Amino acid sequence: MMRALVFLHRWLGVGLCLFFLVWFATGIGMMYWDFPAVTDRDRLARSPALDASAIVLSPQQAYATLRLAAPPDDARLGTFDLRPVYRFRAGRALHVVYADTGEPRTEASAAASMRRVAARWSGQREQDAATESIDAVDQWTVQGPLRTLRPLWKYSWPDGQQVYVAQSTGEVAQYTRRASRIGAYLGPIPHWLYFTPLRSRPSRWAAVVVWSSGIGTVAAMLGLAIGVSRYAPSKRYVLAGARTGIPYRGQKRWHMILGLIFGVGAATWAFSGMLSMDPFPALTDDAVRRRAAEAIGARLRGPIDLAAFDRKAPRAALAELAGLPIKELELTTFDARPAYVAALDGGETRVVPIDGAPRDAFDRDRIASIVADAVRERPLPVLRVELDDADRTRYYVDPRTARIAGSYSSRAWVTRWLYHGLHSLDFPWLYGHRPAWDVVVAAFMLGGTALSVTSLILASQVVGVRRRRS
Repeated sequence: MMRALVFLHRWLGVGLCLFFLVWFATGIGMMYWDFPAVTDRDRLARSPALDASAIVLSPQQAYATLRLAAPPDDARLGTFDLRPVYRFRAGRALHVVYADTGEPRTEASAAASMRRVAARWSGQREQDAATESIDAVDQWTVQGPLRTLRPLWKYSWPDGQQVYVAQSTGEVAQYTRRASRIGAYLGPIPHWLYFTPLRSRPSRWAAVVVWSSGIGTVAAMLGLAIGVSRYAPSKRYVLAGARTGIPYRGQKRWHMILGLIFGVGAATWAFSGMLSMDPFPALTDDAVRRRAAEAIGARLRGPIDLAAFDRKAPRAALAELAGLPIKELELTTFDARPAYVAALDGGETRVVPIDGAPRDAFDRDRIASIVADAVRERPLPVLRVELDDADRTRYYVDPRTARIAGSYSSRAWVTRWLYHGLHSLDFPWLYGHRPAWDVVVAAFMLGGTALSVTSLILASQVVGVRRRRS
């Protein structure tokens, strides 16, 4: 039996030692560099404040120009190319209407303006940009959400800035700098196997990640079992005339020592990495919880009645928030009552009810009564509502926007701790005390890297011996 285990561990190590070396070495990079992405907060931070005097049409008037029968699923007032625009989402389609003239934004009319949008984002001159149409996946647009936005226009400047603008929306979809691209190559790209030829094929990429991390877990567990069984605290082995508890010398000895120290971490880390791909949907796919979240979300944020906003037009809402740089107004309905949610820089928001004065957030007690009877507050600006059901379901609601920020059941909690807890050491008692977390994680990454280096050396020796015998 032991000979079979050693055989399996040896050859699985030959096949996966490079994977482990890359995963551990880039784990340190993952602590400080992420894959480049543009968030809603980034867009708002770089957007100009709304100019109330430039808004001519009401939301209902602007939507009427589209001649759509069904009401919009989402409606927002923002800016595009320094002009106020309404963005209406109906199903999967996004419609943009200029709030100053009522003209729908078309791809043809936006061709020149997209260059200006990119130039303002980068702070560079339009004429200095190299323009490229991106119809297929490149290294910085491999993420799933960006696939639905193509074609993209890529504008590159000599200082290394690259701005991707979606032709369909006219908004910046991706932004990279030299530093962010270098950081991505030191961390996320090799760590997540985000190489364009592989990541551009989602099902194949997912299979490679799941199988490599799954088999890596088995290899690490086998090595740990072998190391524990071979280790003799009584020092019953004799090497070079000296008694020792480890029956190996050279790289094998170092491999066993490092494996006994970091082997458990290597096994749990590979396993938790596999969980990031959700290979066991039965543990996390809770249809009942998802339906409940949808029902609660629909009650918190109901259908949009554009006619109701005639009672307080966007210009009037902005006047009530005079002195604040409002970047966007979202039209919503909370508990069957229309209201604006005004977005500022830094994620700050203000609520402007149609029939009331502005406030910082929606009524927390009303949110709690909609979601559940018992409410427990967290020190964060969210409400945690725990239901007394079989799975102890929790919902986290942001009172500033009345949106469900997250939900968990007991089954999802298991996955959360197995993945985030084991893979990122994201434990509250550690992660909340940096740089202690940085020191612990970096030490683990360095130890795993050293273990992987010994694996690579031993693998090269095994392959070399095999070649010589052949």
